[in-house]
Amino acid sequence: MHPSLILLFISFSCSIAIRETVTPNNPLPDNETLISSDGSFSLGFFRHSSSSSNLYLGLWYSNITPKTIVWVANRKDPVINSNIAVLSISTNGNLLITNQNSTIIWSSGVTNVTNPVAQLLDTGNLVVRSDDDGQSYAWQGFDHPTDTLIAGMKLGVDFTKGLNKTLTAWTSSTDPSPSQYYAMMDIRGSPELVIGEGSEKMWRSGPWNGEGYSGIPETLTYSGFSFNFINNKQEITYSFTTNQSLISRLTVNASGIVQRWLLVDSSGLWNLMWYAPSDQCDFSPPCGPYATCNPNNSPKCDCIQGFKPKSPDKWVFRDATDGCVRKTPLDCKNGTDGFLTVPNTKLADTWNATVDTSLSLMECKAKCLNTCECNAYAPSDVRNGGSGCIIWTSELTDLRVFVSDSYGQDLYVRMALADLGKVLFVFILFILLLLF
Repeated sequence: MHPSLILLFISFSCSIAIRETVTPNNPLPDNETLISSDGSFSLGFFRHSSSSSNLYLGLWYSNITPKTIVWVANRKDPVINSNIAVLSISTNGNLLITNQNSTIIWSSGVTNVTNPVAQLLDTGNLVVRSDDDGQSYAWQGFDHPTDTLIAGMKLGVDFTKGLNKTLTAWTSSTDPSPSQYYAMMDIRGSPELVIGEGSEKMWRSGPWNGEGYSGIPETLTYSGFSFNFINNKQEITYSFTTNQSLISRLTVNASGIVQRWLLVDSSGLWNLMWYAPSDQCDFSPPCGPYATCNPNNSPKCDCIQGFKPKSPDKWVFRDATDGCVRKTPLDCKNGTDGFLTVPNTKLADTWNATVDTSLSLMECKAKCLNTCECNAYAPSDVRNGGSGCIIWTSELTDLRVFVSDSYGQDLYVRMALADLGKVLFVFILFILLLLF
């Protein structure tokens, strides 16, 4: 081969060399890309439109067109009015994005790593570690999600690291800066996922019941997915994994909608599997206290048995925001109260409920019955007949029911004897007469 052709071949080979790491001596300029070892993910600089002057460091699926960005490092701090951007790592492990004037635009804040290297893993996680330790990460992109949750990434609170891993929507389809919409883990009461706008809660998933979130029963029908919920002293987090034939992502968009996407191999297009809020019962809370919401009914709101509209005049005009009140006061003192089973529910909001996972369902019932302030109880885990205990001592709000018997779970609402039904009333009265 002619020497000049050999030199050309070597030059071409170097230009397309695939690498997955950044080291202090080998930074990543804006015309190069990191690619994970299995080729699944790419990381590099991008402009979201040809007219934009902003440069961002982002992560995307390598073989999916159009480019689907799933993570952005400097979404708050783009490289502005510059044709040059560089990702580098300092000798003590700090990831840096600099512009053409070598001005630091963004940094990871890590400064305690010896012999550091930044690596793009096959999972899509950009990590900083010591080159001598491949298992321990001083920093990782998965700890700082943007608007997308991919397989293996966690949403929720890491108490050990002091991190609240939240999805925050892009401001628009061409602007990755954070908007007012977010999806996060509400760890109060029985933890659940919520969508918020500023300080307002727009939607909630219902608590995790051992099989899934009570307000997202569709996940029970998914094939090839594994949904994981961890609730301990170290973390309260949600994540998912899929088998190797599936690629899925969970996003919150610029309109405040959370969406589950699945890649269709045959077409290369993303199929929308699920989204929330999806109906008039999803927006929180639609019906007021002690009212159930059923989107298949008209009107959608209905008082729980034993309750009546608090504002009948408003109810006529289908304004149920004031909710319902009891027809008959409870009688805790004389011990005549019982429980009404409301089946197939997304449990009422648990933000101020108390949870004790050590109790059996029978113990939970007894605890509620012996606590005069208790208005309802439910198992925290529906598997194997139910176990654990959620107790509500305040009003039941944002309660919806599902039509399908395979969706939702049972909620046990405390009732005065007179409101439990004639047959039960007569039976208990008969027992009382026998005793006294």
